[in-house]
Amino acid sequence: MPRSRYLVHGDAQPYFLTCTVINWLPVFTQPQAAEIVLNSWRFLQQEGRLVLYGFVILVNHVHMVASSSDLSKTIGEFKSFTARELLKLLGQRSARTLLWQLTRGRSPSDPQRVRHLWRPGSHPQEILGEDMMRQKIEYIHQNPVMRGYVDDPLHWRLSSARNYAGMEGVIAVKTDW
Repeated sequence: MPRSRYLVHGDAQPYFLTCTVINWLPVFTQPQAAEIVLNSWRFLQQEGRLVLYGFVILVNHVHMVASSSDLSKTIGEFKSFTARELLKLLGQRSARTLLWQLTRGRSPSDPQRVRHLWRPGSHPQEILGEDMMRQKIEYIHQNPVMRGYVDDPLHWRLSSARNYAGMEGVIAVKTDW
């Protein structure tokens, strides 16, 4: 049984979520892989099914603050779609080693599935006020700095830091909360 702190409790409330690649494999090293995630978010936004407040895409995981009328279902569909598309991309690029490593990460409870891309769950944490929202958005934007990828969060293209600085980002986010 999942822990209650990792359950979505309220509809349309913002949550901090993390989606991690199996075995922390570096799937998002190519721009085309990150574009699959961005395109999925764009689609969900256009359909009115996701409000994105902040995000970062790193080489092996994604953080976001988002809300939806059915967040668990929406994130499940996001992960399912992106996994299919990312596995297809890896196959087209003949990324044999990475595909083999993803095969090793398959779940014993699902022996029919050849490969898994995402680890189960997204560890949703409900945003309980403006202070917590600021803290989570700041954490998201500082993540590439803490990992040593860049010195300034604005230099990491695959995050919403630019949106919050009044600059154009790679995808629209809701900055007025």
